[in-house]
Amino acid sequence: KTHPDTLKTVMNIATVYQEGLNDCEKAEELYQRALEGYEAQLGKDHEDTKRSAVNLATCLAQAGEKLKLRKIIDEYPQLMIELP
Repeated sequence: KTHPDTLKTVMNIATVYQEGLNDCEKAEELYQRALEGYEAQLGKDHEDTKRSAVNLATCLAQAGEKLKLRKIIDEYPQLMIELP
């Protein structure tokens, strides 16, 4: 089991890869790890889980990963409505 604070750090590192280094491939791997950890620890409806799903979706959209993005949208349809 991964502690939620550790998952937050994983999310922060993923953001550095995505935004700072423009490395969506590595960011995707880390966002996915965080999402799976949050789902296991906190459940699908927790704010941190939802935030990680949005971050992963944003990364996938940036990378042009349409099939993977569709999977996240299908799993979290309510989040796509909440995106600005």
